[in-house]
Formats: sequence, structure tokens, C-alpha cells
Amino acid sequence: MTNNKAIQGYGRSAIETELSYASPHRIIQMLMEATLSKLATAKGCIERGEIAEKSRQITWAMNIIQGLRTSLDGEQGGEIAANLDALYEYMGRQLLEANVSNNTALLDEVSRLVTEIKDGWDTIPAEFH
Repeated sequence: MTNNKAIQGYGRSAIETELSYASPHRIIQMLMEATLSKLATAKGCIERGEIAEKSRQITWAMNIIQGLRTSLDGEQGGEIAANLDALYEYMGRQLLEANVSNNTALLDEVSRLVTEIKDGWDTIPAEFH
């Protein structure tokens, strides 16, 4: 148990260190990575019947997506920001339904959507960060 706590503490410390030096672009990437991790964990929880932990993981993913949504700048982002806003809202609804119904297909759908957005984000050239 001590080793597990030490590893978690190290992981948290490493993330905090990376965040302190990360560009806004990298922070968005990290949030998307965290969302994908939470969704994968939630799917495993459903498969193992760990309902309380599944709810915690999905809620965490929903909170990250909501944070991404509220960080959108409609003035600078225009149509892209509006489209992302609608997509993030849709993902939130799908995750809410997945949480209520224990539907792993909905988790997979949201994971695919986040992956598509992240793949696009990852291709942004460094000079635009």
C-alpha cells in the first residue's frame, strides 16, 4: 500500500511540475489525455461492476470536458469554437447517459470524439502554440 501511495504521489508531483512549465497548448493536450484515461478506467469499472468508482471516473471526465468547454473563446475561435462548444455539450450528455445506464458503447463514442479532437490538436505546428 505504501508503494502505491508513493507512486501516486510521484505521479501527482510530476504532473504538477509539467503543468508549471507547460504552454496553454500542452495543458489542453494533458486535459484530453486525462479525459481519455478517465473514460478507459470508467469502462473497466463497468466491466468489473465497480459502480461507485465508475461514477467517479465519468464525473471526473465530465468535469474536464466542461472545463475545456468553458475555456473556449467564441470571439477568437469563431465557428470552430462554436462547433467545439456544441460537441463538448453533446459529450457531456452522452457521459451522463453512460453513467446512468452503464453503457460502455457511449464511453467508446466519447473516447473516439475526444481522440479525434486531440489528434487535430496534436498536429498544430509548434509556431502556433
